[in-house]
Amino acid sequence: MRFTPVILAGGSGTRFWPRSRKARAKQVLALDGDRTMIQQTLERLLPLADAGDVWVVTNELLAGLIAKQLPEVSPERILSEPAARNTAPACALAAFLLEKIDPNRVIGIFPSDHVVKDPDRFATVLRAGIALASEGDTIVVLGVTPTRAETGYGYIELGTTAHTNSPNQLEAHRVRRFTEKPNKERAQEFLAAGNYVWNSGIFLSSVRTLTSAIREYCPAMVPLLEKIAAAYGTPEFDHVFAELYPQCESISIDYAVLEPRSKKGETDARIVCLPADFGWNDLGSWSALHEHHMTLPEYCNQRDANVVQAASEIVIESTGNYVFAPGMAVALVGVEDLVIVQTEDALLITTRAHCQDVGKVVKKLADSGRGELI
Repeated sequence: MRFTPVILAGGSGTRFWPRSRKARAKQVLALDGDRTMIQQTLERLLPLADAGDVWVVTNELLAGLIAKQLPEVSPERILSEPAARNTAPACALAAFLLEKIDPNRVIGIFPSDHVVKDPDRFATVLRAGIALASEGDTIVVLGVTPTRAETGYGYIELGTTAHTNSPNQLEAHRVRRFTEKPNKERAQEFLAAGNYVWNSGIFLSSVRTLTSAIREYCPAMVPLLEKIAAAYGTPEFDHVFAELYPQCESISIDYAVLEPRSKKGETDARIVCLPADFGWNDLGSWSALHEHHMTLPEYCNQRDANVVQAASEIVIESTGNYVFAPGMAVALVGVEDLVIVQTEDALLITTRAHCQDVGKVVKKLADSGRGELI
C-alpha cells in the first residue's frame, strides 16, 4: 500500500516567542538538537515513504525556508496557503489533490513540530496504522497515554477493542469522542478515568475515506477545494488558490471531521486509536521544552533540574529553571522554575507555570503596532 505523508507546517508558534517569529516559526527552529523540528519530522517519515511522496502545507512566510531545509521534498509539493484557515482546509486540500493521483493510497497527517524519542517504535506504530487505514473506511488516530492532567492538549475517549496486531502487540480501540483542551478539573477526571489519551494530532486514512468524510461534514468547502485541485499543475493554479482558499471555513480537522464522525457510534469502528507509545512530546511551550530536556542524558541526572543553554553558567541554590542565552555567561542565584529566553532584540522572563500565556505577549505586541518583534 502506497503511503503519502502530509506535513502541516503553517503555524506561527507564538508560545515560543521571542525565538519564534512569523517568518521563523517553531517548526523551522532547532529546539531539540542540531536539526530543526520539521527536518526531524521528515527524517522519521522517510523509512516509511519516498521523499517524492511527501507533501508540506505551510504559508508564504515559511515556504522558502522550508524548501531550503527539506531539499528532498519537491518544491511543487510545498504548498503555501494564501490565508491561514486552520487544519481542516489544509488536510482537505492535500486529500483532494491526492484524490486526482490515487484515491486508494493511505494519507497520513503529521504536525511539523513534535518530538519523537523512539523513531523505530514510531515506524512500527505507523506501519500498523497504515495497514489498518487501508482496510475499509477506517480513520486511525494516534493517542498518547497521559502522564498528567494537561489542559493544553486535546483528549480522546477510548471505547472497546477494535483490532489487535499480534506481531507488534498493538491494540486499536474504537473512539467514543474527542474533547478539545479541557479545564483543569475535567483533565483530572480524564486522567483518573484511565480510558482517555492525548490527541497527538497524527492520523491516517485512505485518501478516498478522507475526501468522503470532508464531503459529508464540510460540504461548503468541497466545491472550492475541487476547483483548486483541478487547477493544480496549470498556469491558473496560483490565482485560483489565492481566490478560493480564503473562502474555506477556518476550522480544525478535529472539530470539522473527526469529532462528528466519532459520534456515529463505536460499533462500526469508523475511527480507531492506536497507542503512540514512542516518546511523543508536542513541545507546546517553554515548560514542555524544559520537561523534554530533562529526559535527555546530559540533563536527566541533575538534581537541580536546571536547563541552561549559554556560553557558561554559575548556579547557586537554584532549581527547575530554563535559560536560553547563547553566547552569554549566566548566573542563577536563589531562583526557581523561571524561564528566561534572550534573542538579539528581545528578552522573555516568565515562570514555567505561566508559559502557556506567552502567546498573549505576541498579541499585545501586535495591538501596540510592534510588528518588528513578531
